[in-house]
Amino acid sequence: MKRIITVQDISCVGKCSLTVALPVISAMGVEACVLPTAVLSTHTAFKGFTFRDLTGDLPAITRHWQEEKINFDAIYTGYLGSLEQINLMHQLIKDFGAGSTRVIVDPCMADNGSLYSGFTPEFAKAMAGLCAKADVIVPNLTEASFLLGQPYVASGYNKDYIEELIKKLAGLGARRVVLKGISFDEKKIGIASYDSDSQKINWYFHEKMPQNFHGTGDIFASVLTGALVRDFSLDKACRLAADFVVESIRATLSHKDYNWYGVDFESVLHMLTVVE
Repeated sequence: MKRIITVQDISCVGKCSLTVALPVISAMGVEACVLPTAVLSTHTAFKGFTFRDLTGDLPAITRHWQEEKINFDAIYTGYLGSLEQINLMHQLIKDFGAGSTRVIVDPCMADNGSLYSGFTPEFAKAMAGLCAKADVIVPNLTEASFLLGQPYVASGYNKDYIEELIKKLAGLGARRVVLKGISFDEKKIGIASYDSDSQKINWYFHEKMPQNFHGTGDIFASVLTGALVRDFSLDKACRLAADFVVESIRATLSHKDYNWYGVDFESVLHMLTVVE
């Protein structure tokens, strides 16, 4: 069985980060191992959440893995809370990223034109440096702008703009780029994926859902990573990830009293257990 190590925080309640990565990757028939960067009582959309930083524990954990000669088929990083954690990811990739091990970086740091609370342009520059070590990066449009140090364009762009943006992202160093949240009209939203080897861009659009939910970006990146480790093509992996997110939102909205803090991805996990 193939094995993925995913590095991100764990929110005890909230359906994001590790609490979605673990079941999603496992459902795809891949062993899911974790390197938790922090423990939160809930995700940050709740008020009064508790937070414990685990940065100091990470080196000892990875040293033990080395002693046990544990290897991974993919390293998948999500939300990283500090410059120190980004630096530790460089070491993780150095120690465990050799050979055929894929490195997937989801640069979780911004959305809707702004960096998340506590992050700075210096952090974005450091994240760009981590993206340079990746095989695949998975930014949204806001994150793409901060990675490149250029103004965010919320709307009114065309395909030429997106193609130029995605090739600039590849210029950071990643072989393949998946750019999320692209929309050319009010009814559709989608993704563009780019492989620098073939220099081909694939587009995939789906219905724009009427409501946004916390954690769907984590779900997308987790499905994408599991599919790539299962040797799906980049385009097929993107399509599966996007379809799974849409069906998760649709399942959530089908309930009168749905949870506001995350989607009912559990209801559609069967989509991932039968994929070939």
